[in-house]
Amino acid sequence: MIILGVSAYYHDSAACLIKDGEIVNAVQEERFSRIKHDSKFPIKSILFCLKNSNYSIDNVDYIVFYDKPFIKFERLLETYLAFAPKGFVQFYKSFQIWIKEKLFQKRMLIEELEKISKNKSTIKSKLLFSEHHLSHAASAFFPSPFEESAILTMDAVGEWATTSFGIGKGNYIEIDKEINFPHSLGLLYSAMTYYTGFKVNSGEYKVMGLAPYGQARFSKIIKDNLIQINDDGSFRLNMEYFNYCHGLTMTSKKFENLFGSPPRKAETLITQREMDLAASIQEITEEIVIKISRYIAKQTKQKNICLAGGVALNCVANGKLLKENIFKNIWIQPAAGDAGGALGAALNIHYLMLKNKRKVPNKLDLMKGSYLGPDFNHDQITNSLKKLDANFMILKEEEILEKVSKDLSKGKAIGWHQGKMEFGPRALGARSILGDPRSPTIQKILNLKIKYRESFRPFAPSILEEDLQEWFDLNHNSPYMLMVAEIVKNKQLKMNEKQKKLFGIDKLNIARSNIPAVTHVDYSARIQTVHKDTNPKYYKLIKKFKDLTGCPILVNTSFNIRGEPIVLTPEDAYKCFMGTELDILVIGNCYMEKINQNKKTNSNYQQLYELD
Repeated sequence: MIILGVSAYYHDSAACLIKDGEIVNAVQEERFSRIKHDSKFPIKSILFCLKNSNYSIDNVDYIVFYDKPFIKFERLLETYLAFAPKGFVQFYKSFQIWIKEKLFQKRMLIEELEKISKNKSTIKSKLLFSEHHLSHAASAFFPSPFEESAILTMDAVGEWATTSFGIGKGNYIEIDKEINFPHSLGLLYSAMTYYTGFKVNSGEYKVMGLAPYGQARFSKIIKDNLIQINDDGSFRLNMEYFNYCHGLTMTSKKFENLFGSPPRKAETLITQREMDLAASIQEITEEIVIKISRYIAKQTKQKNICLAGGVALNCVANGKLLKENIFKNIWIQPAAGDAGGALGAALNIHYLMLKNKRKVPNKLDLMKGSYLGPDFNHDQITNSLKKLDANFMILKEEEILEKVSKDLSKGKAIGWHQGKMEFGPRALGARSILGDPRSPTIQKILNLKIKYRESFRPFAPSILEEDLQEWFDLNHNSPYMLMVAEIVKNKQLKMNEKQKKLFGIDKLNIARSNIPAVTHVDYSARIQTVHKDTNPKYYKLIKKFKDLTGCPILVNTSFNIRGEPIVLTPEDAYKCFMGTELDILVIGNCYMEKINQNKKTNSNYQQLYELD
């Protein structure tokens, strides 16, 4: 049984293919189109999933879309009626888009799929629709290592639901309770993202990264005015302060008056005030996640919980939830946002509709380390590099590992392009930029000279799973970089009295541990545990670095620059390598140094990046 899952038309369009319940491929359209968070119909992702498995669309038994457009249209109409005539401008603009594109989404989907079919008459009968939060829930539970579990989904909004919880048992999921639009933790966080000057649906992680530089001095104001939080974690927003139901912005004038100014303009100076706002909304988020989790544990009596939805990408809240010991085990879908909805929709058909028996994995989970995207063989890599006029050496794997580990120990920044690309927003050692975590300068170098992004942004440590507890206060695997924990006390560096008095961004250059490049200002880190059975080459590289330096950790950040998706192809990787100040690029077993590349080519790529 072959099932194709599709998500599209909101953000992070994606496709996945499962065969007899096995996740074969999954990929986001942005990686092919090079448009970050691309929302268009994921035709290139679909074609990859089919071609990579030697199928055509006509071999597929079912095609399933991740939500139900008509119910979303119902929400648009009801929201307008609730706020009319106040929301007419937004309604009129949204209505035009819905009439033109989304109301007839089923017809659009059929037309797009028929373009790649030789037997067009069968497409309509194969097309099914899942519910948005049910897709998220399935993406979290069915690949998890649990026979049964509580399931919590929190995001901006699906059709109506913004928060839902239920139970998964074997091959069955039941959603028990929901919180509905407009009351949304995801939209509250996005409203603060907008107000602090970052882009909604992509800047939320910047707010999370900024939070440790601030003090949560606005938490009381938020709870007194913006949101009512109940003991069971349920909540209601005061819609007088928000504009997303009836206006063209996230926040209203009343919101601005409450905090004393209009939203920060993008790219202007980030002040202590923005840091304090970030700290406050992060604290509120953690409080809600923990309260609702306590309630779920009490109601369901479950020892495990699975998380999905955009809020599940808040790895700081995930780390706090783990420390509360409400649940014995936590598993988070690595593609927790809308991209993962494509996977959940397909799994729903396999288990809930077709009632297939579910096999619970003996090891980590069924996500294969989330390495579910395209890979490139040696001939494809070398042919691409020759066309690009790249100067490279072909080395054996052991030589690559030896050379790169030494480069890292010398402070070099490495572009690392290996094997199947990751599914989800995190680079996990397949499309990564790597560095030495012991370096006091590598964070600034990577942020300002390679990633071209804000200097406060933290980097993640990739650590060998067996060394985790020697370095971090975490007794739980974190293979998908979705848990934050503190550096253990004996690795921390204490601040002197003068340093303790520093505020905000002035804290950035104070080394906090023996691995300063991956230690945030609050002594925390967003951790990826590396497992030899899911990414053996990356595991061997870290092991080689440990043998050389005694440190079982590497800096790992996504292989891209600000505003671009993570690189997909060898061509993407080489362009990024030549347009930035990366020192070394390794694609498969091809090794190249920046100083040996054609200077004219280098100049051309740098100009391209300046134009971008």
